Amino acid sequence: MDLNPSEYTVAELKQKLAAADDPAKLDAVLAAEQAGKDRKTASEAIRRRIDELSDETAPAADDEEISYEVQTRTRDKKHVRALKGGEYRDMWVYCETQGGELLDVSTEMLGKARELMDEYNDEYESERVVGVLVGDADATTGLTDEVVARGADVAIYHEDDRLERFRHKPYTEIVADMARGGADPPNWETGNPGSDPTAEWRDYDKPRYFLFPATNNGRDLSAQVQAELDSGLASDCSGLFIEEELISNPVKTGEPGEKVEFERVLHMKRPDFSGFEYSTILCLDNPSREFHPQGCSVIPGSFEPIDPDYEREGEVVEHDLDLSDDWFRVDVTDFDRLDEGVDLTGHEVVVALGRGIGDDPTRGIELGLDLVDAFEDAALGLSRGVVTASYDVDGHVADYVAEERQIGETGQEVAPTLYVAAGISGAVQHKVGMDESDTIVAVNTDSDARIRDFSDYFVEGDLFEVLPRLTDSIEAGELTGKAEASDD
Repeated sequence: MDLNPSEYTVAELKQKLAAADDPAKLDAVLAAEQAGKDRKTASEAIRRRIDELSDETAPAADDEEISYEVQTRTRDKKHVRALKGGEYRDMWVYCETQGGELLDVSTEMLGKARELMDEYNDEYESERVVGVLVGDADATTGLTDEVVARGADVAIYHEDDRLERFRHKPYTEIVADMARGGADPPNWETGNPGSDPTAEWRDYDKPRYFLFPATNNGRDLSAQVQAELDSGLASDCSGLFIEEELISNPVKTGEPGEKVEFERVLHMKRPDFSGFEYSTILCLDNPSREFHPQGCSVIPGSFEPIDPDYEREGEVVEHDLDLSDDWFRVDVTDFDRLDEGVDLTGHEVVVALGRGIGDDPTRGIELGLDLVDAFEDAALGLSRGVVTASYDVDGHVADYVAEERQIGETGQEVAPTLYVAAGISGAVQHKVGMDESDTIVAVNTDSDARIRDFSDYFVEGDLFEVLPRLTDSIEAGELTGKAEASDD
C-alpha cells in the first residue's frame, strides 16, 4: 500500500488502514506520518493496524484456543490485555451496601437486571443474574438472601472485617478476580499469558454484562474494575435494553462498506450534558479483540425495584482470595459520619423552587413546604440559583435552603410522578436533573421561560399567588381555580 498519510484526515486515514494487509508497508506509512504532521491519534491508529495484522499472521498454539496477547504498545499505553475467543455469560450486578443494608440503587439494578435477563432468556439460551457483595459480615452473608429475593440467581460474596469501609485497591482486586473466575491475569512484562478460570460454579471466562451503581464509590469501582477486565464503561446511564445492532463502522466490521449484525448488545442510554438529548453507548468487539463485560454505571432512581420474593431459590457462593496486606497499607484511623442527608429520589411528588422566590425567600419556602405537606409523599427541591443566591431567610426555614436539596447536573436527579417547578427558568443544567419526571408542571411569570418548552402544563403567574391556590386544590381534592388554555 503506497499511502501518504498527510493527504488524509485521521478519520479518512483509519478507513484506508482497514484495507491494509502488509505490516511492512504500514511501517513506512508510520514513518511518513511521524516525519510529516506527526499526529498522535494517526500514529496510534497505524500502530494498532500493524499489531492487528501481526496478530492475524502469528502462529497459534497447538492446543490452546484462548490466549491473552499484548496488542498495543504506545507512548501513553504500554499494553492491552485482550482475551480473544473467550466465553461470556450472565449479567452481573455490583450491590453496594451501607449500614448493613442494600442501597436503593442496588435493588433497582437487580430488578432491572432480572427484567432484562428474563427477556434475554426468551430470545437466547438461559443465562443468570449474579449479585456481587463485598464487605464485612453485615454487608455480605447477611444480605445474600436479600440479593436473591430481589432477582439474582446467584449471590457471590467476599467477607473480610477489613472491608467494612470501601477501599479502592482491595475492592477492585476482589471484584475483578470474581469476574475472571479466579484466573490469573496476563502480565505483558513477563510474557505470562495468564491462566484459565478455576471457579467451579461457572464455566465461562468473564461476565457478558456488568452493572454498577453511579454513586461516589460505585463510579470509582466501575472504572477500575472495567479497566482491569480490559473493557469499556458507559457512565451514569438511565436506560438499558438488549437487542441486535447493525454496524458498518470498518473498525468494528474489519472491512469498509461491510455491515455486520452484532447480537446481544447491551444498549446503555445516558443523558448528554446539554440535558436535551440522550446518547446510546454500545460496547462492541473489534475483529481482533473482544470487549467484555459490556459495563455501565446506573443513575440511582432510574428503575423500579421488583417486589422481593423471599421464597425464591438461588445459589450462594463464597469467594476465596488471599488479600495482600499491601492492599491495606493505608488505613483510616478516625472519621466522622455525615448526616444522612436528603434523598429526593423515590418520592411521588417533588416541588422545586427557583429564583422566583427572590422577592420574599422565606415566604417562598413556606409556600413550597405547604404544597409538599398537601401530598402524601412529596419532597422539596431547589434549583442551583437558590442554593448559590445566599438568600436571607428566617431561621425556621433556613435548614431547607441547603445544597443537598439541589436538583440538576451538579445535584440530584429525580424522576417523580409529578414535578412542580415554581419560579424556575429551565436552564439545561436543571433539566438534566428532572427531565425523566412523568408529568412536569411549571409556574412562571415569564411566558417565554425555557422550562415551558419541556413542561406538560405551564401556568403563567406569580408563584406567591399560584402555589397557595394549588395547595388549596390538593387539600380540597378538586381544582378550585379556573384554567384557561392558550395557543401561544
